[in-house]
Amino acid sequence: MKKFEMDKCKEASTSISTSCYLDLDEKGVSVDQTKYRGLIGSLLYLTTSHPDIMFSVCMCVRFQSNPKESHFKVGKRILKYLKGTINVGLWYPRGVSLSLIGYSD
Repeated sequence: MKKFEMDKCKEASTSISTSCYLDLDEKGVSVDQTKYRGLIGSLLYLTTSHPDIMFSVCMCVRFQSNPKESHFKVGKRILKYLKGTINVGLWYPRGVSLSLIGYSD
């Protein structure tokens, strides 16, 4: 949060807006690729403990080669969502044997 100056932002109830449509946004204002890729990398790291943001992050990953301001705003919205769900996530305790059970049809 501090890295992207989002430590004092408001919280969001969802990771991406239901009316959000991400496209190339060719007429949009370009942003720094390094900063955008840093944001995406941080969010991808967080998907291990917050799988609920995977879809939103993958939507943003598509635009790493030519990020626009609209793409960066969506990334910031994911950070706002994470701020509101700071107590929610997966926890992998050390020394405990975990077993994964899966069902399919």
